[in-house]
This record gives sequence, C-alpha cells and structure tokens, in this order.
Amino acid sequence: MAIPDYQTIMLPLLQGTADGKTHTARELRDTLAAHFELTPEELDEMLPSGTQKTFVNRVGWAKTYLSQARLLKNISRGNFTITKRGRQLLGWSVERIDMRVLMQYPEFRAFRTAKSSGGTAEDSAEEVVTAHEKETPEATLENAYKQIQEALSSELMDQINSRTPKFFERLVLKLLVKMGYGGAQESSASMTGAGSDEGIDGVINEDQLGLDIVYLQAKRWENPVGRPEIQKFVGALHGKRARKGVFLTTSTFTSEAHDYVRSIEPRVVLIDGRRLTQLMMDFDVGVSTENQYAVKRIDTDFFLED
Repeated sequence: MAIPDYQTIMLPLLQGTADGKTHTARELRDTLAAHFELTPEELDEMLPSGTQKTFVNRVGWAKTYLSQARLLKNISRGNFTITKRGRQLLGWSVERIDMRVLMQYPEFRAFRTAKSSGGTAEDSAEEVVTAHEKETPEATLENAYKQIQEALSSELMDQINSRTPKFFERLVLKLLVKMGYGGAQESSASMTGAGSDEGIDGVINEDQLGLDIVYLQAKRWENPVGRPEIQKFVGALHGKRARKGVFLTTSTFTSEAHDYVRSIEPRVVLIDGRRLTQLMMDFDVGVSTENQYAVKRIDTDFFLED
C-alpha cells in the first residue's frame, strides 16, 4: 500500500504503546512499517526536499501531535510511553485518531490554534480544521512554519527537563554568550561553585577587565516563579553590588514577579520557558537547520519594456 498520511498513522502508533512500556521511535517505525505492509522502496522514499524519508517524517509528526494532546509522554531522549489519557482514548475503541479527535483536548487546541492560526483555544475542532482547509498557500506555509517551531519548542523543553540542573545552568550560559554577552567569548562566562553561589548560578563579564558583570540565576521549575524568589535573587545582586541580572526558568513568572522587577534597581530581566526555547532557536543553541525554503515572486520591473 502507499505510505499512509500522518493522521492514519496516529491510531496504530498509539496502539503500539498500549503495553505501557517505554518505546523508541525507531522501534515503533519498524512495527508500523510491518502493520502497513510497506515495501523497501516505499520506506526509502524521500520528501521532495530530499532531507528526510517520507515515512520517518510522517511517523515523527504523528508522535508529535499525540504528545501535544498528552496521549504520549517523553521519558528521555528518543524514549516515550503512553499516558493515562492515551490508555483512556484506546479504551473508547476509536476507529481512527485524527486532528478532529485531538482537538477535544485543551492542550492540543492551544497548540493548534492560538500558536498557529491566530485563533483561540476555545475554537471548535470543526472551525479550526475548516479554517486551515481554506487558507491560501502562503498562509498554509506560514502556519506550517509556526507549527514546526512550536513543536520544536516543546521538544526542546522536554530535552531540558530530562537533563540535570547543572546542564541547564551551562545551557543558559552558552545561550547568553551566543547572544553576544561577554563579547561572544565562552571564557567570559562561568558558573559559581556548588554551595557558594548565594543565589547566583553564573556570571558573565561584559568586558575583558570584568568591570561590568551580568549575574545569572537559573531555575528548572515546573511551578511559576513568584516575587519572593526574585527578591532573593535581587538580594544576592545587592550583595555583589551588581547592576544587572538575568533570571531564567523553564516555567513561568507570576504577574507579581513581573511587576516587582519593573520597579527596582538593579535591572533584572526575566526569561521564562517559552522565551528561553525561542531564544535557543533564534541563536542556534541545541538546534540545527534542517532545511530552508525560498518563496519567490515575479519581478515586475524585469518585464517592463521601454
């Protein structure tokens, strides 16, 4: 048979994890290839861009969407398992899982609508799917790009959360150096010793003599970071007589935390999980460019005649 589309792959992929064990994408691709009776030639078929095999790409997107609907959960790099919600859906004996089925879940609606098409998380599945079907090719391309970015952001956060706190501290140092702080020299950034940071996780010398220093705090949290934690960081900055600080977290900041930093000296910048992953993508930290597409238009000036 022909290579199935990613929506057709969703149900058998989820069924392949029904045993509750940890699975890898490669393992399930082999299972799915046998399920769909794909030939070696079909398995070797490439995307039009020539950058990836078509079947691998479609299985990857099926897994991504199931994960965004919280039907699958990433355990570690390349390893995932079914969730309680996923087992519940299979218990309903569904005949097919597609976008309309996934849109019943608020997390997926938020991912698919507000992040990609400018809609709201309350939009119905029918409204969203119909809207995407009526898009112009340019809008479709732009929304597809946003979907890819949003999926990558989610995957980046999964990777960060599966690593140690020390890895996270090193990551934020590397990111800020790539952003140009410290003269883009890795030697200008360092982490403080364990137990001696007094609320400071890292420092970046903005000039070679260390006359201007940025102090960092990196919190890999799940709950929102509130004003008390920011106040502790500011207290540590006062202890260093510092004028600049950056507080980064994998979660979010409360409105009280944001209000607090707007009214104080020293200057403190708050970077939450969403902004963190966006900056990682913008400055190529932990990601690489797989492909680029140039959209070209007619140059009307070229066709003007004297």
